[in-house]
Amino acid sequence: MLTLRKAHDRGFADHGWLKSFHSFSFAGYHDPKFMGWGNLRVINEDRVAAGMGFGKHGHRNMEIISYVLSGELAHEDSMGNIKGIPPGDVQRMSAGSGVTHSEFNHAKNQVTHFLQIWIEPNAMEITPTYEQKSIPTQAKQGKLCLIASPDGVGHSVKIHADARMYAGLFDGAQSEQIELDPQRKAYVHLVKGVLHINGIPLSGGDALLIENENNLLISKGKDAEVIIFDLSH
Repeated sequence: MLTLRKAHDRGFADHGWLKSFHSFSFAGYHDPKFMGWGNLRVINEDRVAAGMGFGKHGHRNMEIISYVLSGELAHEDSMGNIKGIPPGDVQRMSAGSGVTHSEFNHAKNQVTHFLQIWIEPNAMEITPTYEQKSIPTQAKQGKLCLIASPDGVGHSVKIHADARMYAGLFDGAQSEQIELDPQRKAYVHLVKGVLHINGIPLSGGDALLIENENNLLISKGKDAEVIIFDLSH
C-alpha cells in the first residue's frame, strides 16, 4: 500500500529567520495521524536566514541526520566538533546519552536549505558520536546511493538504528527499481523536481508512506532529487 501525502499537507512554522515544513508532528505542530513512520520520527525541511541559526540545545537517544540542499550549515557540538556542512554532504550525530550542539548559517546573503532527519535508535544511552561524509553527485545520478546504514558501508554514514537511507537524482529516461521487504515499512520524500514512484506522480515536498510492498519503480524524473528510507516497524 502506498499512501500519498502532498507537500502542502505538512505542518508549517514561520519564525521569521526560520521557515520549516514538518512531515511529522514536531514542536508546535501536532497531528496524531503523523507521529512518525516506522522508526522514522522527524523530517523537517528548514530554511535558515543569513546570519541566523539554532543556538546551543540538547538531544538524547536519537540518530540525527542533516542533509544540506543549498547554502552551508555550520555545526558545533559538545564533543568538540566544529564543522561546515556543504551541499552534497551527509552528517550524522548519534545523541546517545546526551549531546548539545548549535547550527548556524554564517553566510551574509544566502539562505541555508536543509533536511533535518531523526530516526529512533536501537541502542540507548550510547556514547555520543559524530560522522560526516561527502557524497559525489555521480554516485546519485540516475540511481539510488546508500547514504546512511547500520553498517556504514560504501558512502554511507553509520547509524545506530534498523534503517537505511538512500538518495538519488533522476532526470529524463533515468529509472531505478528497489526491492522492499513487505514485512518492513518504507518512506519516500521528494526533495525537488517531479518524479513517478510505481506510476504515482510526485512533486517537490510530496511523500509516500509505504507498507506491504515488494518493490518501488522510480521513473519519469524531471530535475528530481529523492530520498528513500527502508524502516523497521
